[in-house]
Amino acid sequence: MLIADDHPVLLRGLAGVLALSGFAVVAEAQDGRAAVRLAREHRPDVAVLDVAMPVVNGLDAARDILDAAPETRVVLLTGVAGEGVVPEALRVGVRGFVVKAQGTDDLAQAIRDVSRGAIYVSPCYSRVLMRSCVAPSQPAERLSPRERQVLRLIAEGKTTKQAAALLAISVKTAECHRAHMMDKLGIHETAGLVRYAIREGVVVA
Repeated sequence: MLIADDHPVLLRGLAGVLALSGFAVVAEAQDGRAAVRLAREHRPDVAVLDVAMPVVNGLDAARDILDAAPETRVVLLTGVAGEGVVPEALRVGVRGFVVKAQGTDDLAQAIRDVSRGAIYVSPCYSRVLMRSCVAPSQPAERLSPRERQVLRLIAEGKTTKQAAALLAISVKTAECHRAHMMDKLGIHETAGLVRYAIREGVVVA
């Protein structure tokens, strides 16, 4: 399996715990972009991704991994997350969602469940899952993956210039993504974008 977390100590600890549980870790990454690259290279059975990672977050990395290696099962791991992350993650194709506070047994169970094709969501998010199952079907996602990346960086306090540098695109391109995103959402100030990003689980509050 592949594991990704932006904290080196936690990453090594996670690798050790999973090894003791009988899982083989074939690759480790400290940001979402590296996780996507390693997933293409190793084609792991399972990818465990921290939600709040730099450059490309766990949810956006999951999209790219599932596009590049659809056979890989993805589990998202988080400390605290907005409720919007769970239904959005399930729509993307993520099959496991684990809160770090639940402990290693919870993660091991999630990995076993998704490996056999089931869905696993930590108990504290079970009500969110139930609501997403009974709610009317959601409209197609309005923002493109790149627009979501720009939104996340803006919500994290980055300027358009900083976002462009982190995404390896021109400032003009980043400005276009920001303008298109604002038009689509009908939001025309940064504070509104931040509130939307938190509500929809694009960033962790």
